[in-house]
Amino acid sequence: MRLPGTRYQEPGWEEVRKLLGQCSLAALRGFDAAHPDLDGYVESMTDQLLAQRHSARARAAGNGYGDTVYELAVTLVVELSARPADWDALCAALADGPAGDALLRKKVNDMYAVLRDRVDADNYQAACGRPCSPNRMYAYRMLDTAYHDVARLFANWRAHRAQVGAILGREIADGAEPIEVRQLRTIHDCRAEWIVRWSATLEEFGGGPGPLHTRSKRFASLKTSPDRIAAMLREIGDYEQLSANRDEDWLQDLDDASAWVEDYWRVLQESEHAATPGPDRILEAQQDALDVTPPEPDPAPAEDTPDPRLETLALSVSLPPGYVAQAPVDGLLAAEGLPVGLAVYAKLLGPDDASYPDAWRDPATSALPTMQQLAALAEVSLPTLRKRRDAAIARMTAAFDTKRGSDA
Repeated sequence: MRLPGTRYQEPGWEEVRKLLGQCSLAALRGFDAAHPDLDGYVESMTDQLLAQRHSARARAAGNGYGDTVYELAVTLVVELSARPADWDALCAALADGPAGDALLRKKVNDMYAVLRDRVDADNYQAACGRPCSPNRMYAYRMLDTAYHDVARLFANWRAHRAQVGAILGREIADGAEPIEVRQLRTIHDCRAEWIVRWSATLEEFGGGPGPLHTRSKRFASLKTSPDRIAAMLREIGDYEQLSANRDEDWLQDLDDASAWVEDYWRVLQESEHAATPGPDRILEAQQDALDVTPPEPDPAPAEDTPDPRLETLALSVSLPPGYVAQAPVDGLLAAEGLPVGLAVYAKLLGPDDASYPDAWRDPATSALPTMQQLAALAEVSLPTLRKRRDAAIARMTAAFDTKRGSDA
């Protein structure tokens, strides 16, 4: 489920929850329930999560917005440090006596589940300007789960004829597929009365009362307000439709751009053998002279502070704050500048080499930044960055050959 401002309501939450539980078991070993220490727990969790940051679970996608499981887990731990009431509730539960790993993990999971809904509810309010409590966020998730269960039953209606009939409010004739089965394509098509009847059927067909029919007062007002249910279903559907389209146009543009670049280089190669080079080839020849000239290093800013312009460019291509200051290259590549230097390493060693310092890695991928990011950081096109990289490699090779010859 996706809603504006939320980050923890998608299936990736399960991996976030498991990572937090795994690290919490290690962080809470030796925990003194009589002297709870939130700061100590947060510090220990930070270390535990940092140690796991390259694991498959930590690097997995946490949601559809590009956040990894590791990033979501770290953010939630930071939120915990600002919300001590949730930590106090966990400490009170632990004070009842020593707990085994399974029970301890459950209590930690409960704490983070409550915190998750509070964080997403606050972010929803900030994004929409409408009030939203953690309980309302829980209701959104319940309705989303209910829709998917109704869709599952409708898709296999022959095996669940009686329950589907109860949800529709009529008996289903033998061999006649209900028209609603074909009509239910997205959550937009789900009716509020189906959700209410679905909840009512669970005690007979599911082994327990449905969420709208328990003794809990959490959804008491929702059960008698089908208009509110319909509005919430519509809101979930509207935003999911909007957010599901966010990458499709861009991906089409990416395919179109790739095809255009391939055509561009084909025309250039053909123009090399033509009597008169085309205008693009003339412009490229003028640029080549600049590309093969060793760049002059920029004057060092006062007190070795990074160029603010580069810092701004780094942020614009999704590199973390302070990346330029923390990831300089040295040696023969120092004069080439950070983007060209890292492009050389990526070419010679590959983007995932284990020897790279952590400061060089993109926190989102644990590899060197992509060539597209480095080109944007250098304020040049991707082909130009490749030429500068290859020219730098050629200069390094020549320098090594010269030194080898003099040593001999």
